[in-house]
Amino acid sequence: MKKTAVKKGLPLGLYIHIPFCRSKCAYCDFYSLPDSESRMDDYCHALERHLAEVAPQASCHLVDTVYFGGGTPSYLGFERLCRLLGTVKKLYKVDKNAEITLEANPDSVGDKKVLRCLRRAGFNRLSLGVQSSDDKMLRAMGRVHTWQQACDAVAAARKAGFKNISLDLIYGLPGQTMEQWENTLSDAVGLQPEHLSCYGLKLEEGTPLYSRREELTFPNEEQQADMYLYTVEFLKQCGYEQYEISNFAKPGFASRHNLKYWLLQEYAGFGPGAYSDFGNVRYGYVRDLDAYLKGELRLQESETVDPDEREREYLMLRLRTTRGIDPKEFAYRFRQRFDPLAALLRRCAGQGLAEEDAGGWHLTPKGFLVSNEIIAQLQNELAREKNRRLEAAARGDYRMV
Repeated sequence: MKKTAVKKGLPLGLYIHIPFCRSKCAYCDFYSLPDSESRMDDYCHALERHLAEVAPQASCHLVDTVYFGGGTPSYLGFERLCRLLGTVKKLYKVDKNAEITLEANPDSVGDKKVLRCLRRAGFNRLSLGVQSSDDKMLRAMGRVHTWQQACDAVAAARKAGFKNISLDLIYGLPGQTMEQWENTLSDAVGLQPEHLSCYGLKLEEGTPLYSRREELTFPNEEQQADMYLYTVEFLKQCGYEQYEISNFAKPGFASRHNLKYWLLQEYAGFGPGAYSDFGNVRYGYVRDLDAYLKGELRLQESETVDPDEREREYLMLRLRTTRGIDPKEFAYRFRQRFDPLAALLRRCAGQGLAEEDAGGWHLTPKGFLVSNEIIAQLQNELAREKNRRLEAAARGDYRMV
């Protein structure tokens, strides 16, 4: 009997979590551990073991993005990073044009020789956690670098051959004025990065900033909204296209890995605290370095994603992007009528919160500011439409089904 060929080349992203940091920032809620250098070698061995265990499940996939996030992956050291990336390339089929990102703090990547080694190993995208160009504000956040170190890191990365650099920035910081945020944006653009991520500060429980929230003065909701809208317009004038609520890129430089999250594409995560959406199963590992080093892959959660949940996810994640929702794609993918959702979006359009174009519906910058409310309304409307169809089917009125 002739064997049926297995289809190969399904795209897959890999996320590799590096939980080590030089120090914990005042706003950080990610799984990161300062003062743990002695455990780095053991952690690399555990990661390699984990990568090997998952590799057979990815035999039909082509890895087109690899993302080393954290924590601060650059603190792991270039030798360990290069070895881990080598392990990925050995165990997985990696696209020759794959986007391979390394997150780094500016103080840890100022040596062009180190960066050149990373570039030769295959890292081709550098994401720097700059956050602000104001040194006083950096110290208040618990950042260990200076603005000058950020400038030096970008210069060193260019000399090492990096042609895709992203800068992370934060607005809404304690005591931050619009003028200070404008200066940070201007300074960042002056470094000519290909990509900028601009996040509004969120106070997460358990962080130092959260515990001090009553004694600190933060920009209010209206001031943060003004900062956001200024960001969108200023970066547009500087040639950056907004492609997601908080992300902006020069043409052709949108983060291919992060787009996987928003476009419901598959990705597999490695390390404690890492999450995956792979094989229609969403799962995440507990934040427990000790267990991970012992080879115990303890799950924080694991669930097979049903069609109803995928529909809700589609609405939520696509409306974070400027690509938005394609009604034809939605109807084909979920076998659902888009008309009830379109009626709600038309009402949003009348308020300047949404727009329709040839590709479908997307939110405007003002709409992004209230995206949670709009998405909740759409999901509720979707649920009501399903109930109407079920009731019609129960009555035998299949014209409405």
